[in-house]
Amino acid sequence: MALFLLMVMLTACAAAPQDLSGKMFTFPQETNSAHVRLTTSRQVLRAVTVCLRSFTDLRRDHSLFSLATPAFDNDLLIFNGASNNKYAYWVRNKNADFIGQDYKVNTWQSICSTWDSVSGLGQLWLDGKPSSRKFISSGSNISGPIIIVLGQEQDTHGGGFDINQSFVGMMSDVHLWDHILSPCEIQNYMHHLNFAPGNVLNWRALEFQTTGRVLIEDKQEIKTCY
Repeated sequence: MALFLLMVMLTACAAAPQDLSGKMFTFPQETNSAHVRLTTSRQVLRAVTVCLRSFTDLRRDHSLFSLATPAFDNDLLIFNGASNNKYAYWVRNKNADFIGQDYKVNTWQSICSTWDSVSGLGQLWLDGKPSSRKFISSGSNISGPIIIVLGQEQDTHGGGFDINQSFVGMMSDVHLWDHILSPCEIQNYMHHLNFAPGNVLNWRALEFQTTGRVLIEDKQEIKTCY
């Protein structure tokens, strides 16, 4: 009975979309279990743009956004290879490495990624600066059932978590679109200006479930206090 109550306390399920404006997910410790699962009714994606903000002091590799299907555990993965100063962007279990991105610790950083199934090209934007466009995978769409996880990297559909790839820090403003945003739209997101929220995942109306020690807190930003 005690174990059952503990699991109820550590697992919070959102019954309806929540507006997380001004909020953040806090992942306070290394773990192979704590994560956030994001829910969407969309199960086919021909193109994507993912944007999020993260704050961490990790200098080891870690996952930022993990989308898996039964066919591909890395159907869409944004992976910070901090130990080698690169970002790995996976689509359909194929990847491209983006070298020389200006990754910083202990500061909020904004990252957006784009991919189109027709051209197969992917691109990363870090704090408003674009990477070169690289070929990743073409000819097939991301097709569900889709499981999207924050805080862990899926090595199986919905699981297979590795503590050494877990995210520790804060994350906010997660959006996913079913098309490629223009450079101006990405800049608007980066600079907190007006932009159309994600039509697949919308931080202002997010359906999610937290498992383990994941907190929902007011977003911490350094502002003038006088």
